[in-house]
Amino acid sequence: MTLDFPVIFLLPTNLGADELHELEEQIPTLTYDINEAEVILGNVHRKQRVLFELRKHKLVTEEISTTETDEPTSPSPKRRRFQTPGSVITEDSDTASDGDFHPLLTQSTQSTLKATPTNVKVVKLAWFTESLKAGTVLPIQDYTLYRGRKQQSKPAKPQQASPTKAANIIKRALADPKPSSHGSRPGSSHSTTSHGRRDHFITKAPALLHMTTSEHEVELPPIPAYLHTTYACQRPAPTHPPNEPFIEELMKIRTARTLLGDKIGVRAYSSAIAALISYPYPLQSAFEVARLPGCGLKIAQLYQEFREQGELQEAKEDESDPRLAVLKLFHEIWGVAETTAREFYNKGWRDLDDIVEYGWDTLTRVQQIGVKYYDEFQQKIARAEVESIANIILEHANKIHPGFQMVIVGGYRRGKLASGDVDVVLSHPDKAATRGFVEQIVVALEQSNYITHTLILSTANTERGQEPVAWKGNEKKSGTGFDTLDKALVVWQDPHWTTDEKKNPIPHRRVDIIISPWKTAGCAVLGWTSGTTFQRDLRRYCKKERSLKFDSSGIRSRADGTWVDFESGPNGEPAPDMLTAERRVFEGLGLEWRPPEERCTG
Repeated sequence: MTLDFPVIFLLPTNLGADELHELEEQIPTLTYDINEAEVILGNVHRKQRVLFELRKHKLVTEEISTTETDEPTSPSPKRRRFQTPGSVITEDSDTASDGDFHPLLTQSTQSTLKATPTNVKVVKLAWFTESLKAGTVLPIQDYTLYRGRKQQSKPAKPQQASPTKAANIIKRALADPKPSSHGSRPGSSHSTTSHGRRDHFITKAPALLHMTTSEHEVELPPIPAYLHTTYACQRPAPTHPPNEPFIEELMKIRTARTLLGDKIGVRAYSSAIAALISYPYPLQSAFEVARLPGCGLKIAQLYQEFREQGELQEAKEDESDPRLAVLKLFHEIWGVAETTAREFYNKGWRDLDDIVEYGWDTLTRVQQIGVKYYDEFQQKIARAEVESIANIILEHANKIHPGFQMVIVGGYRRGKLASGDVDVVLSHPDKAATRGFVEQIVVALEQSNYITHTLILSTANTERGQEPVAWKGNEKKSGTGFDTLDKALVVWQDPHWTTDEKKNPIPHRRVDIIISPWKTAGCAVLGWTSGTTFQRDLRRYCKKERSLKFDSSGIRSRADGTWVDFESGPNGEPAPDMLTAERRVFEGLGLEWRPPEERCTG
């Protein structure tokens, strides 16, 4: 039974990526717009920290004293539903793919004007988690850190006072909204300071979506059945969808969110992008966008701006933002995550020369190699070269132990014409052949002068006897859930060139060699092939719908932690090849087979 929670905004502060995503999945009334929230939920414990978080999100409030009567915390009136031709819609905005999706359209001005609550409570995370355990929404008073009455932000410049009469309010609300000068992510918008540094946590109440009479008269195609699910792993996601130009603009905004550390924004945009990629028709109106899972009013507003302007102002500003340009440069260094990129920027570094001059000795070996070969790693790898590198790896593998099979995974298998790196999965029907093999293949390729540097060499799978890791329940752990297969992440350069140059002119390439035991090779191929949002939703689907734990090293039961074998045949016989094993994983999970070219969720 779904508990009747008020509208909740979840603060990402003090939450790891996995914990944040898991909580988002559990909150049935989650909003990505702090202005819509009746309750702000956070892993915070002091009032001073609460006030800091509110300032950071540009939510201006006046504290409600203990002697005042607060508004009751109950489900928002904005959840009132309105019947429209062919669909039921709601005023709930920005529902990412983790929960029930709510197509959004403004049909009633009065209801919209009531949608934003005037008061807000900031409460401890324990209120929500203990309510789930109790099976009922617990009284909120004992968990409340702060109660406030929302105030309007002070304008930067004096502005004419807004009319207060209801007629004038409704008239303005119904007026054609001007495109935002920044655009907005689901849950936030941007401002630019005099120093060029943008604060990506500024939020504002959602505007109404203007609909013309002609747009109402457009007969829209029915939403495909597969888009009534919130799981991207149940939908086709082609390489080149019909609405690719608009999607590319959203991807630019998502990239900026990634660089600025806005985890919630990244997740919300990823859900919207995945839904739009799966939509098989050219978009005709903002209403059409609003009805898709994970999109809602804000993505619809962005589409309306894109249709009118041919671009998104926010994406344009992102591309011209000098700070983001530097963060992007640093983030593209192999071995530098977005957090490290921001650390480099905060040290005053602005280019690769600064890193070399002022911070070379503080870099890890992997980061030093990433800087050294930065320009070469930025060059894309054509499909023919990907195949050539993969065939050399397979040839050396079979010289060591005949019978190895290989699948080229990653973007190549999804149909990309050019790749950023080369990913291959190797496996062998003989379990003894894959044990410790990653070290053998690396040594062989080093001796043949193909591998110039080994960045990461992991033998975790061999060290545990090549058995799938039993799932350890709700035990807390850090990291991103990266699989535990044996793997080598290396720098590659073909040692053979035909020109008269004394120095090898062939660019260095990034190559990942993954070794999987045969009995879980299907999971390895599936995990290393599919797009990021496809993989995320596959794990979520397994958890929510099948009570399973999935990663590229196998499938485990969440009931008792044991390995679940979907890859063997009905009589226990192993799969004849790795691609058959992958198909069996889809079938075992109850998922329709999606070829790699339909897993391009971004």
